[in-house]
Amino acid sequence: MIEIDKYYPDMEIIDSDIENLILNTIKDCDFDKYTNEDIDTALKKEYLDIEDFKALISPMGLMRLEDLAKCAKEKRERYFGKNVYFFTPLYISNYCENNCIYCGFNCKNNINRMKLDFEEIEKELIEIQKSGLEEILILTGESKKMSDVEYICNSIRIAKKYFKNIGVEIYPLNTDEYKLLHQAGADYVTVFQETYDKDVYEKKHQGGRKRIYPYRLNSQERAILGGLRGVAFGALLGLCDYRKDTLATASHIYYLQKKYPQIEYSVSIPRLRPTVADKTINPNDIDEKKLLQIMCAYRIFLPYINMTISTRESAVFRNNAVQIAATKISSGVSTGIGKHDETNTHKGDEQFEIADNRTTDEIYKTLKELNMQPVMNDYIYV
Repeated sequence: MIEIDKYYPDMEIIDSDIENLILNTIKDCDFDKYTNEDIDTALKKEYLDIEDFKALISPMGLMRLEDLAKCAKEKRERYFGKNVYFFTPLYISNYCENNCIYCGFNCKNNINRMKLDFEEIEKELIEIQKSGLEEILILTGESKKMSDVEYICNSIRIAKKYFKNIGVEIYPLNTDEYKLLHQAGADYVTVFQETYDKDVYEKKHQGGRKRIYPYRLNSQERAILGGLRGVAFGALLGLCDYRKDTLATASHIYYLQKKYPQIEYSVSIPRLRPTVADKTINPNDIDEKKLLQIMCAYRIFLPYINMTISTRESAVFRNNAVQIAATKISSGVSTGIGKHDETNTHKGDEQFEIADNRTTDEIYKTLKELNMQPVMNDYIYV
C-alpha cells in the first residue's frame, strides 16, 4: 500500500500550514485536566480560543451539559434566529475506488453499483423539487473514472435549472478542477476527513486515492482557492477518539477562518451507522448526550458557522438539536442511487442506513409547531 503522505503524480500540492497547525493542536491533549472553573471561564467569554474549546468538550464539559446547551441556544438565536435551513442529498453514483473498511461504498463490498445518466439525474431532481426544497447536495462515490469532473459539472448544470443553492460532496480535486465546479454553478463543497488521527486513518483507509491523508485534508483550502464561496467539514465520529477528532475539526475550521474570513463555513457531526456490508456498527459508542455536547461546543466556539444535523440521527434528537445548536437539516433523504424517481428501475445500494425517514413536509410542519422557521433558501443572485 502507498504511504499516506505520498501524493499521486497528478495531485496538487499547495503551500499551506493548516495540517501542521491542526496536528500540533491535537497533540498530547489531556481532556481530563479541565475543571469547573475552566468551563465557567469559557462560557463567560464572547470569543473563545482553542483552549476554551478543549474545556467544553472535556468530561467536565459533559457534566455541565445543561449550561453548555443554554449558552449554545443563546448564541444560535443571536446569530441565526429561529431559522432552520433545509436541503437534501442526491446520490448520482456509488462506484468507488477506495478501500475504506467502515463504508458501504467500499470497492471491496459486493453491492449493487449504479451511475445515473443525465436523463435519470434530471428526473430525480424534478421529483425532489416537488417537495419545495431549493438546496441540493450532489454526491458520488469516490471514483474519478466512473464519475469524472465533466460528469459532475454537467450534473451541476442540470441541478441549476431546478435549485438555487448547490453543494457537492465528491472525491477531493485540484484547484483548477474546483474552479470548473464553481463555473458550472456549485456554491459549496463538503469533504469529510473522517478521522484526523493519522495512525487510525492509515488503518481505516487501506487503498485508493483517499488513503493520501494530506491531500484530503487540504481539500477545503484548494476549493477556496478555486472560487467556491463555501466549504463544509466533518469527522465520522466513532472511528477514533471522538474528542480528538472533534477538536481537530474545530481547529481546521478555526485556522482556515482566520486565513480566509470571507468564506462561509459549515460543519456536520455524523456518527457511524450500519452499512450494507456491516450491520453491527453501533453509533451509540458516542451516545446522544455526548453528541449534543459536541454540537453545543461547536456553536459556542464558532458561533457564525452553519451546523448540519443529518438523518443518521433520530427525529426526536434532530428536533431538539435544531432548537439548541444546529442550523441546517436534511429531509426526504435516500443514500441510495435512483431512489427518488419511482419510474426508475435501475437503482443502486445505500451508503449507510438512516434513522429519520420523515418527508420534507413532515419535518417542515414539526418545526413550525416548535416555533422554528423553516428556510428553503435565502441566497439572492444578482
